[in-house]
Amino acid sequence: MRVSIFPHVCCLSLAFWLTASGSADLAYREEMQKWRDAYEKSLTQENSWLALAGLFWLKEGENRFGTAPGNSIVLPPGSAPAETGTFIFHQGITQIQVSPSVPLRLNGAPVHSLTLVKSDSSGEPDRITLGHLSMIVIQRGTRYGIRLWDNQNPARLSFRGAQWFPLKESYRVTAQFTSYPQPKMIPILNILGDTESTPSPGFATFELAGRKCRLDPVLEGDQLFFMFKDATSGKTTYPSGRFLYSALPADGKVILDFNQAHNPPCAFTPFATCPLPPKQNHLSVAVEAGELYHGHGN
Repeated sequence: MRVSIFPHVCCLSLAFWLTASGSADLAYREEMQKWRDAYEKSLTQENSWLALAGLFWLKEGENRFGTAPGNSIVLPPGSAPAETGTFIFHQGITQIQVSPSVPLRLNGAPVHSLTLVKSDSSGEPDRITLGHLSMIVIQRGTRYGIRLWDNQNPARLSFRGAQWFPLKESYRVTAQFTSYPQPKMIPILNILGDTESTPSPGFATFELAGRKCRLDPVLEGDQLFFMFKDATSGKTTYPSGRFLYSALPADGKVILDFNQAHNPPCAFTPFATCPLPPKQNHLSVAVEAGELYHGHGN
């Protein structure tokens, strides 16, 4: 899956939880504060989700871009020339062409002629930059589009910080992890209506508030990625659900710290293409831990 939600904000290691019980409470609170600080920093850095300012689906042929309203891809006012250039799209292949006078760069190098632009469909995409703007080509299902960041985006500049439930160690649980003999492909729907089969290495079972729960993760690099909804969804937390990462299982166990449950990118921008929790990850229990959501548009 091409999620890459705050990849540099790592989950706490299993070794951390094995520290002496006498110092665990203070150490845990300090570590959680560091985690939250890093999470909020990831939201406000350049080219973050708060800087995401547009998503434009490509049509076959020419897709002109610039600040003039008649362009297929309209850039923020004052950020670029009225007629900046053209994306030429044909059967999944994207090329870019700009005027020699436009200081546009592709992966840091000036673009002087018709140039191929690699999408995110096969790994790291090419990045196009112009001043405080940047763009990549994304593929979602059968569609290709231009994702636009503006580091002067008001949502980024005015962000007031995340809001959280009070920290509760009872929401840090040790779950039993049952591995499949081979990763099982499970369908993951995104907000665009596209479904992608994604490998799941197994499932986690645990108890919360006296209820037995189960969550199916997918692999996200060297972590487990859990998408879930619960009884707080649409009330005090984001309606579509929240995300949670954990380390890979050790000795059939996995630590799930719901104090680290956080909002998906779609909570911060209408231009993200978030995956949705699969039906088996809809919990009946209220998980009153992690990030809150009040529909404030941040």
